[in-house]
Amino acid sequence: MDADTHDQRSPQRRLIELQIEHADLDAMIDQASENAGGLDELRLRRLKKRRLALRDEMARLHWLMDPKEPA
Repeated sequence: MDADTHDQRSPQRRLIELQIEHADLDAMIDQASENAGGLDELRLRRLKKRRLALRDEMARLHWLMDPKEPA
């Protein structure tokens, strides 16, 4: 996927994609936490960092779609 294709997506569609990825990461992190030998600590930290980045991007998209300040 090139940058032009990525930029042509609607914010709503991108938000849905991010929400799906975030939910997948949540499931992976939960599963790894339950299984002591599931993931090494470095990989777990990377997953959590990616999950936070997704949350930030979702918040940004929410703001773009519904800004609180009048235009």
